[in-house]
Amino acid sequence: MPKLENVNTTDVPSAIALGCRTMSSVFNTDDGNVPFFSSTVLPEAELRFSPAHSEAHVPGRHLNALLNAEDCTGIVLDEDVIEKHAKAAFLAYRGPVALPLNRQYIHGPVCNFIPHNIREGFHALYALVAHRQMPAAARLAERSIEDIFKYWDAERGWNRSILEDDHGLTVSDSTFIIGLARSIGPLVKYYRATQFDPALELALILKEKAVGAFFREDGAYDREIFGTHTHSTTCVMSSLAQLADVTDDMALLGTVRAFYDNGLWEIRDELGWVIEASGEDASPDRGEVNNTGDIVETALILAKHGFTDYYQDVERIVRCHILPSQLRDISFISDSPNPDGEDGKRNVADRHLGAFGFPAPYGHVPIENDHISFNMDIVGGAIGSLCEVHRNMVTSGNSGHRVNLLFDHETPQVSVSSPYTHDCLSIRVKDPGALWVRIPQWIDSKDVVLSGHSGRSVFSNGYLMLPDPPLNRPIDFGFPLAEDKLILRHRTRDINVEMAGDSVTGMSNFGAKLTFFDSL
Repeated sequence: MPKLENVNTTDVPSAIALGCRTMSSVFNTDDGNVPFFSSTVLPEAELRFSPAHSEAHVPGRHLNALLNAEDCTGIVLDEDVIEKHAKAAFLAYRGPVALPLNRQYIHGPVCNFIPHNIREGFHALYALVAHRQMPAAARLAERSIEDIFKYWDAERGWNRSILEDDHGLTVSDSTFIIGLARSIGPLVKYYRATQFDPALELALILKEKAVGAFFREDGAYDREIFGTHTHSTTCVMSSLAQLADVTDDMALLGTVRAFYDNGLWEIRDELGWVIEASGEDASPDRGEVNNTGDIVETALILAKHGFTDYYQDVERIVRCHILPSQLRDISFISDSPNPDGEDGKRNVADRHLGAFGFPAPYGHVPIENDHISFNMDIVGGAIGSLCEVHRNMVTSGNSGHRVNLLFDHETPQVSVSSPYTHDCLSIRVKDPGALWVRIPQWIDSKDVVLSGHSGRSVFSNGYLMLPDPPLNRPIDFGFPLAEDKLILRHRTRDINVEMAGDSVTGMSNFGAKLTFFDSL
């Protein structure tokens, strides 16, 4: 089957906008507009309720992404969409404790406590406080932190006897990494937004446990202690990076970097694909875009703190895996028979337009799999990460203007035309200040041909710096997109890739369906 059409691998804002459309279309009218969690599109097309992750999980992912997209791109959201997600998020907190709970069945009481979902609960509350100044969300977040201190201990874990026997909840077991550790990131976000000290206190307690027993100095990955759910590993990694950033903890950032450079390679490949589950029997090419987004967010923080080589990883991952894997061609999806008029079987193709899911590097369908799914939470994870990419493409500050990622982009200070969509990299500086342009590692800075600038320049820490660039005139940076070949070594096969700069021009696909690139 030929590669999919309409896949744009260069435009981050359009990917964000399309993902926001997806997240605005997943409400179950048969369930009071609580968003769907799970989905399949082949062999049958259906959206479904989850007794583990519907109200306790999806609203947090989507509110975090939608409201961040509004903040960083200016996209206009339908306020009714925010209200529906907020209502579902508050539903999860209607139980006897201020922890996100889920129903066992539609219209039933919230009763299932899965510590995994605390991250998503805080993401919902953080987003509503930071972007909608919602007092009820702030009160609930503070109560939730108080209840975690009440019912959880770093040595003994959750007090199951009270939660189960006194409060009647069903408590799920998990490793610390798959459970409460995941919430470090949104706790940091909540602290940034509110300066509520107990949020930072709890994040630090969780960090001490995470680095004391899991994220070691050697950066090793041990799936027996982390657990096989790889998204939990990557989101704790990015959470620790966020905490290091807000507290200026360079020792912690060093621990994150050690894991990024070592243990992370047990579950990722060169294009940022991450295996969905790390168990021995896991599908070898089935990934999860959430995980990839966590790598990107971590790399952006490492690069911000001077390790600028990590921008190269971000550029390659976004161009070669995240953007190609967004579902933009829905022509292969047909609605299933729906004699009972179930909402989960209506307009399934259109409601999936812009979704992210569980791709292989080469396409939507890993060759050992006989179905395709795009669980709705993954859309939120991917879009949240692309928002951070958008924020960091070009930055301006005390040292001048920095072009960190070579996408088409415009800010009030700088306009960038990408070498991937134009004849060369062209930059126009609109406000006075030094111009710093990241030079990809596959080109020698001495081979960059400058046009439109006759002044001095210096190469430092991966950037070509022009101390006094001309204003409101294009400066061209001429260099070819270097051709290269990669081999992605997955568990059961090698995947050959041909590259032009940081973009894929061809890839092995083994006869798979619904592929992203020209076949090698």
